[in-house]
Amino acid sequence: MSTANRTGFGIGCALIGLFAVSVMDACAKLLGEGYAISQIILARTAIGALIVLAFMVATNSDLTSLRPRRLGLLLLRTLLGLAAGYLFFTGLRFLPLADAFTIAFTAPLFITGLSVPLLGERVGRRRWIAVVLGFGGVLVIMQPGTASFRIEALLPLGAALCYALSMLISRRLTRDMTTSGIVFWSSLGGALVAVTLMPSQWLTPDLGDLGLFVFLGLIGTLGMALIIQGYRFAPAAIIAPFDYSALLWAVLLGWLIWRDIPGPEVWLGAAILIASGLYILHRETQWRIDSQP
Repeated sequence: MSTANRTGFGIGCALIGLFAVSVMDACAKLLGEGYAISQIILARTAIGALIVLAFMVATNSDLTSLRPRRLGLLLLRTLLGLAAGYLFFTGLRFLPLADAFTIAFTAPLFITGLSVPLLGERVGRRRWIAVVLGFGGVLVIMQPGTASFRIEALLPLGAALCYALSMLISRRLTRDMTTSGIVFWSSLGGALVAVTLMPSQWLTPDLGDLGLFVFLGLIGTLGMALIIQGYRFAPAAIIAPFDYSALLWAVLLGWLIWRDIPGPEVWLGAAILIASGLYILHRETQWRIDSQP
């Protein structure tokens, strides 16, 4: 597969994965209205681990491909993914879906900036300016220092940082592990931690909610696997800006389910964030074209 085809395939995987994760988050917001966050995390991670294992067995895949490597990085990736889930799902209890998604769109900015020290990727001066402007868009949305500021808005911001770090670690792990192995061990580890933290207010779901829990686990696992595949086939700085496609699904799902309509500050901040992300993508693409012999 040529470099261009690999990059295009990686972008396609990420886009589909982001849609799946958007649906998962809408399910989590619905379930979060009546269930503990740890119960949602347990369903997400435990079902994810079972899906990967069942898929491997059904396709007669070599189970040795699940062998964990770089245990320190794998453990760190698991903990960061778990922290991102707890922070974001908790934020969904207090914020409209589109607002939480928009603030979480700082993840591509974090990824672009952190890809330099963590992955050794090159980020030019103009892209650094775009990153700074993108964070300016977040300030427009959150409005710190005003009566409109909500402390809960820091939850998806923290989730974005944890998510960015976990994705960068995933890209490093793909050099030594399969996508199935990364998803399996991260899911299993997350499930074990969720069981440990499970509060006493466990609530047995009815049949409808049980189906929603299962669906959340299924589509969440599919989405994360596709996003990891995206980072396997394309550089982090190229994949990251496409996270913004999730805003379309967040607005649509938020309106369809809760009749939420983002305020003008959210639209303005989102526009700044998206413009920054697209400019980062443009500069990355132009740099690669210019660097070719």
